[in-house]
Amino acid sequence: MKTYSVKKSDINKKWILIDAKDAVLGRLAVISANILRGKNKPEYTPNQDCGDNLIIINSDQVQLKGKKADNKIYYRHTGYPGGIKSTTPNKMKEKNKSDEIIKLAIKRMIPSGPLGKQQLSNCKIYRDSKHNHEAQKPSEIKIGDLNRKNKI
Repeated sequence: MKTYSVKKSDINKKWILIDAKDAVLGRLAVISANILRGKNKPEYTPNQDCGDNLIIINSDQVQLKGKKADNKIYYRHTGYPGGIKSTTPNKMKEKNKSDEIIKLAIKRMIPSGPLGKQQLSNCKIYRDSKHNHEAQKPSEIKIGDLNRKNKI
């Protein structure tokens, strides 16, 4: 029996829509990262971009459990000496950057490197319920139905 490895020509990408309203951030990020990598498909191949395209709407209404909204700190560095900057999820939501909260969570669950960057580019995140991908006819996944803990 031989191990099957999918080729680029055999990859069939679908469009998937996820509504992040009242969804728990970590659980949403795990589901999204698995869809982007293609781990939900039987023909998953680690060295190919066999994942689906993902649309996440209502990123303003994503929830963090416990005190993470105030206590979690995101760090970044400007590249200059003493240039470390920090922010919290609440500050990011005030600046209308709630889509960055989800993108950072997903980015840290995908391998770093050229393939990971390509897979992350297949994720489109919108703050409200409007998106411009109706022509692709995305199929919707209700993450609240997958597990009762996925929604607050």
